[in-house]
Amino acid sequence: MNRILRVGAAQSGPIQKEESRKAVVVRLLELMKEARANGCDLVVFTELALTTFFPRYFEKNRAQMDPWFESEMPNPTIQPLFDYARKHGIGFALGYAEKTTAGQHFNTSVLVDPSGDIVGKYRKVHLPGHFGYEPKRRWQHLEKRYFEPGDLGFPVWRTMNGIMGMCICNDRRWPETFRVMGLQGVELVMLGYNTPTLNSMKEDESAATRMHHNHLCMQSGAYQNACWVVGTAKAGNEDGFELMAGSCIVNPDGEIVALTQTTQDELITFDCDLDECAFLKQTTFDFAAHRRIEHYGRICSQTGAEPPAE
Repeated sequence: MNRILRVGAAQSGPIQKEESRKAVVVRLLELMKEARANGCDLVVFTELALTTFFPRYFEKNRAQMDPWFESEMPNPTIQPLFDYARKHGIGFALGYAEKTTAGQHFNTSVLVDPSGDIVGKYRKVHLPGHFGYEPKRRWQHLEKRYFEPGDLGFPVWRTMNGIMGMCICNDRRWPETFRVMGLQGVELVMLGYNTPTLNSMKEDESAATRMHHNHLCMQSGAYQNACWVVGTAKAGNEDGFELMAGSCIVNPDGEIVALTQTTQDELITFDCDLDECAFLKQTTFDFAAHRRIEHYGRICSQTGAEPPAE
């Protein structure tokens, strides 16, 4: 019997700086209702799904940015999503900015099962951008200023009749992200992203090239680890800054099987057969049979590139 999980990637259109969380939750609920009408078992929302992408704004006093963060999850404003999930038996993944009781700040995603309970948490490991204000950039990307690198690694969870994992945005560009989850038998990876359409440091890089990179890393991660990948964007003109769309669902062969067509709130769905992961996991990517870890030491012992001596 095949393990079919009907998955919805719930792309968000732009969230403007002045838009309230309450208004955003109404939008997310509409996407969840659409997902229910389409028979979805699981809905994947985007990175920082509750607010605008605030790391584009420089604030000298770090504490002034705390209002963008959630100190508990769920909280009264977000509770309607959890209530709807519990009432209708739909799981979901949600990205948000987390402030811990110890005062740490993370770019976080939680996995909620169909009973409305949080069964998994992931904190973004690969933070892009920079720490201080850089006037040469066309816009700022201050994730390193406002977030700490995730401290939970890349866990996976048995839930919804499969093995699930999460990552966030820039994590998708690093093959180690998918491999660590692949080594735990992951069958479906969920990730949200808020990615500028253009490169703030390279003016001649086209939007098409950027989108190619966006899909390339998710497709390779899916194929090389024989798993489904669900990538969900926040897209469109947000506070005057263009974010790419291209939300997609990728099968274990690395093929895009569902793709958004707009830069607005949009749901795409697909029946993901988790048993389709088995063939590649047992053949081409049978890790136990083919991996040669005695030659991979550099991956965990060295950070920057070290070319051979001239």
